[in-house]
Amino acid sequence: MQQQIFIRLIATTNNHVILSTAYWAPVRYFSKLATSSRIVLEQHENYLKQTYRNRCRIAAANGVLSLTVPVLKNHGEKMLIRDVRIDYSEAWQLNHWRAIVSAYRSSPFFEYYEDDFRPFYEKKEVFLFDLNEKILRLAIELAGLRMAIDYTDQFHEQGFLENDFRYSITPKAQQLIADTKFKPQTYYQVFAANNGFAANLSILDLLCNEGPNTLQVLKSCIA
Repeated sequence: MQQQIFIRLIATTNNHVILSTAYWAPVRYFSKLATSSRIVLEQHENYLKQTYRNRCRIAAANGVLSLTVPVLKNHGEKMLIRDVRIDYSEAWQLNHWRAIVSAYRSSPFFEYYEDDFRPFYEKKEVFLFDLNEKILRLAIELAGLRMAIDYTDQFHEQGFLENDFRYSITPKAQQLIADTKFKPQTYYQVFAANNGFAANLSILDLLCNEGPNTLQVLKSCIA
């Protein structure tokens, strides 16, 4: 019955998109939201390593830098993404915040958002999914997006539902090239003069550099 209700909800909801949870998701992820009125977050999949679920990419002085949220291992057993706990045995919050400040303190809009960003690096969320959801809600608000957020009721195989981008938005370059509906657009970046423009970085990069123009850039990325 729950599956039937979920399928009916998706089938009758216009402009929905199904996505995985992500830590400061990339521009491509948010471009899918720019023409959507509802996002459905996957909470019943098994945790996947080396994905945006616990990492993001920012533009630092020496080039693109990946920031990864460490998670507690489950002795080789599979873990539902909703149950993945964050590992605080290392000072990753301090390291991430220092990297973000170093990368964006001279960007046009970092000072306007700094107080919104900082709490994620002071409070210790237990679960990765909860941290990512709070970041997502903030990014949606700051980007000027308006949408409802729902959650999967159970796991559905890829290809079962429409507008499913859970496994196609990855750090792998070939996936970016293969997405004919995403057209990266250049925008101001602090270190572009030295390093060149870096496409599809974290929404952090776009917010800090473009501020209120973020939504317009996202819409221009839609092919």
